[in-house]
Amino acid sequence: MIRAVQANDAKAICDIYNYYISDTIITFEEESVSPADILTRINSLLSADLPWFVVEDKTGQVIGYAYAAKWRERFSYRFSVEVTAYLSPDHGGQGLGTQLYQALFTALKDKGIHSVIGGITLPNSASIALHEKFDMVKVAHFKEVGLKFDRWLDVGYWQATL
Repeated sequence: MIRAVQANDAKAICDIYNYYISDTIITFEEESVSPADILTRINSLLSADLPWFVVEDKTGQVIGYAYAAKWRERFSYRFSVEVTAYLSPDHGGQGLGTQLYQALFTALKDKGIHSVIGGITLPNSASIALHEKFDMVKVAHFKEVGLKFDRWLDVGYWQATL
């Protein structure tokens, strides 16, 4: 089930995201976050009238999420957002990312968003496939812009016009 995020989802989101911080190159954050940190992030996006969705399993446990954030702060960027999705490591490959992005992109279209951008630490074939499923095309590739686990990492950017 896909639904809008609620404050009490912060702990489950925190648990999912901390896995990606501690065990993967997917995010460049290196310090674990707390549920309070996640709640601050949720409130910041919701106060900016940007969508954040979660997906639950059959028991009601949050197993993934997706949201849109401002692309840049300057006023002229107000119709452009950066999109992000994360799934519990046990729930990849089940189409949940697609379901989350469908809900997210629909909400963004309804809000009059024009440009959607996704940054992907490379390599990440699953994330590339998800973004390209939504007609996002690679528009940039930055070489060795992040250092994590003593490894220089590239970041690619994918973009679509809604």
